[in-house]
Amino acid sequence: MAEIVVIGAGLSGTLMAYELLPQLRKDDRLTVISQGPVYHFVPSNPWVAIGWRKRREIEVDLVDVMNRKGIRLLTQGAQRLHPAENRVELTDSVSIDYDYLVVATGPELAFDEIPGLGPDGHTQSICHVDHASEARQAFEKLAADPGPVVIGAVQGASCFGPAYEFLFILETELRRRKLRDRVPMTFVTSEPYIGHLGLDGVGDTKGLLESEMREKHVKWITSARVKSVAPGTISVEEIAEDGSVRKNHELPFAYSMMLPAFRGVSAIRGIEKLTNPRGFVIVDKYQRNPEYRNVFAIGVCVAIAPAGATPVPVGVPKTGFMIESMVTATARNIGALLRDRKPVAQPTWNAICLADFGDSGVAFLAQPQIPPRNVNWSSKGEWVHYAKVAFEKYFLRKIRRGESEPFYERFLLDRLNIAKVREVDPAA
Repeated sequence: MAEIVVIGAGLSGTLMAYELLPQLRKDDRLTVISQGPVYHFVPSNPWVAIGWRKRREIEVDLVDVMNRKGIRLLTQGAQRLHPAENRVELTDSVSIDYDYLVVATGPELAFDEIPGLGPDGHTQSICHVDHASEARQAFEKLAADPGPVVIGAVQGASCFGPAYEFLFILETELRRRKLRDRVPMTFVTSEPYIGHLGLDGVGDTKGLLESEMREKHVKWITSARVKSVAPGTISVEEIAEDGSVRKNHELPFAYSMMLPAFRGVSAIRGIEKLTNPRGFVIVDKYQRNPEYRNVFAIGVCVAIAPAGATPVPVGVPKTGFMIESMVTATARNIGALLRDRKPVAQPTWNAICLADFGDSGVAFLAQPQIPPRNVNWSSKGEWVHYAKVAFEKYFLRKIRRGESEPFYERFLLDRLNIAKVREVDPAA
């Protein structure tokens, strides 16, 4: 009998649990450690923040699902990992021993690295459904008393797609309410150019996103380093290629949403040879830590080197399709080890993204995620918005049912292939 433990029950941890079950032997036991009993679909948070979704519509009761699947769910959360002892200490001081561990914690949000940043400061966030719910209340105040809006992602951020999504979703809702003409909008990003996305661009994301901003009268500042946030003002340095300060900006705002930098969670951060200086888990090509060979990691908590040097630090995103490939490879490798075989499965680390803009959107496909690539494609259209809506319903239905099929591969690739065909032949 082997004890397999997964820390985290977000996108990567929940999928990991579902995909591990078929790999286990009869007497093996699977335990998932989560922060609370509820899963929420993070890609829908921008919709929650402007009132297009209620939080209950994007949440799943994991207690019920995990019970039905025979998975032990511990909802008190992890306090500290002790990999040399094969032990996870929980927040109630109980410890769980393991034979194999999968770290799927996601990130800690580093709002504290910039004075005044975040929900406890003066800006909104869509990183968590709690934050998105607060952002909704702030948005209604903006609608009642319109003023300047600043949206973006700070230095060290590694998830830029949601910032672009929220910018354009907010813009769409303002137009629907006939308020757009009273709300100047500025996009502030650490990316060296619009559409970099932490990936050095995909297809023509630079041209597509710049065009969208010009069309929607959105100003932008790139290579931006946010110094501090005060009530109603963001202080930003625009950095030149040589690292010098090109220009200082004092941006007034009535509403601001800025994505923070990520770091590893406190339960694993600072463990020598397990994590890098930011607290992300070091893995080999099999998603396994080189020092602690029975520890795997998947999702946003994994350490990935940047695509290249940039004037302001820019992280690499971990998209859903990429995470799914990590999950599948890890499940197969643990299954092999349980049967005294060597792990051989490797994730593809491809990137697929549907960025919803409220009434249109941009899709991109990068294979592999970091250039040079075999596939480097992007497209814009109304179909992206409807594909994102359809995927949300599809994904949540699968999570509630506890199904482990490859969601992104089956759903998104089919729709991207349809979109490619229509670009060549609109009648298809």
